[in-house]
Formats: sequence, C-alpha cells, structure tokens
Amino acid sequence: MTSKTVLRWGLYGILILFALFYLMPLFVMLTTSLKSLEEIRTGSLLALPRDHLRPWAEAWSTACAGTQCEGLRPFFWNSVLMAVPAVMISTIIGALNGYVFAQWRFRGANLFFAAILFGCFIPFQVVLLPMAQMLGLMGLAGTIQGLIFVHVIYGLGFTTLFFRNYYVTIPQELVRAAKVDGAGFFRIFWSIFLPISLPIITVSVIWQFTQIWNDFLFGVSFSGAGSQPVTVALNNIVNSTTGVKAYNVDMAAAIIAALPTLLVYVVAGKYFIRGLTAGSVRR
Repeated sequence: MTSKTVLRWGLYGILILFALFYLMPLFVMLTTSLKSLEEIRTGSLLALPRDHLRPWAEAWSTACAGTQCEGLRPFFWNSVLMAVPAVMISTIIGALNGYVFAQWRFRGANLFFAAILFGCFIPFQVVLLPMAQMLGLMGLAGTIQGLIFVHVIYGLGFTTLFFRNYYVTIPQELVRAAKVDGAGFFRIFWSIFLPISLPIITVSVIWQFTQIWNDFLFGVSFSGAGSQPVTVALNNIVNSTTGVKAYNVDMAAAIIAALPTLLVYVVAGKYFIRGLTAGSVRR
C-alpha cells in the first residue's frame, strides 16, 4: 500500500470515530426510549432494547405535561399550526424585502437595511416585555396567532438578509429591460425573480422552520394553556416531579419533538448549503 492510501484510510478511520462519538448520544436516547424501566435500572446504558414501544405510545398520547395528561400529541400539532404559517409568511415578506433592497434602490435603503439587520442581533430576552405588551394590545396574547406574529417579526431580518444577498447578484439590466416592456413591480418579481429563487427559498424555509420549531423562550412566554408548542410540553414532561421518573418516556418524547427538524436536515440539508452559496457564484 502506498503512503497516500494509508493516509486516506487513516483519515476515514478518524472521521468514522468522530461520527460514532457524535452519534453516541442519539444511540443512547433511542435505545433508552425502547426499554422498560426494569431494563434501564438493571441493564447497561449501551445494551440493546427488546423492542418495547410502550414508552413511545405513552410519550405521544398519555404522558403528563403539568396537569394535562395527553402526551405530546396536541402540543405537536400546535407547533405545526405555528411553524408552517410563520415560515411561509416570513419567507414571502423576506423575499419581497430582499427584492426591494437589491433591485429597487431608494434614498436611505442602506440605512434601513442596516436597521433590519440590527434586529437579528437583539437577544430574545430584550424583546420579551415590549412584545408581550404589543400582543396584549393586539388581543393575541396566549394564542397560536400571537406566536406566529412573534416568529414572523423576529425572522424577517434573517429572511430579508438571505434574499437581498441572493438578488443583489442578479443583473439590473433584467429589471430595466422588463420595465421597458411595461412590466411593473410585482410582475417583475413574479416572472423573473421568483422562478430562480428556489435555492434561497430552501435556505429560508430550513432556517426559519428550525428556529421556530426549536424555540422555547417565546413559546413559554407568549403561549397559553391551549397554545403551548411541543418544546414547552417536552420541558413539562421531563421536569415532572410526580411518580417514578420514566426515563424511557422522556427519551421518546425528546426524539418525537426533534424528529421534524431532523427530517428536514436529512432530506434537504444539502440544498441548504447549495442555497447559501448559489448567490455568491451567480453571474
């Protein structure tokens, strides 16, 4: 074997070890979620389970999150009802904002864009009180619609940045030619910019969905008894102090709560990287 082959196999070995190291917590979570409490107490942490699916059923439908013993199911659908509209609205508005800042320059555009970007770096904790007051004035406090509004507002800075950086690489001659042909603002956006925006739309959707689905602070601060997202319910289930600590149910609940974002990255992760780099190489 040549030295190049040895180095290559050595690199592969190191990468496999790192992969196993990072996948070990997921393996422990999955195996623990499939064990009975007796197996957890008497067996090894790395021992394989005996195909025990009851913890998953309990985590989904009967586990107690506070005083409500309905499992993660109602909270999971709350997160779906919150994340899907918030992602769609913030992506559409961000696309229009990016289109304006990139191709329809106006006086003070750079200053206004900088102000929007500044909002991306404001910590969540700083906006809790003014956002709560705003939701109260709008009559949206403790509702799913209120959570949608919060996530749309907080995500606009990121989606605007994504689309602006993507659209700024598109030649302005296309816009001028479309204007000469009589196309207006929305016609140009719909016929020219939107058809070539699939890579950056994918980036925006993945980014926003991950941020919204995994959010806990906004969910626990602005939701009510019937509108709590899955992250709040997971926290309530795991931190329950009544009865025997069911580690298998806790692990199953954690995996269920993480499955949507995990699936998004497994299915569309490569498109996320392609979308981030697409605008930088466009001519």
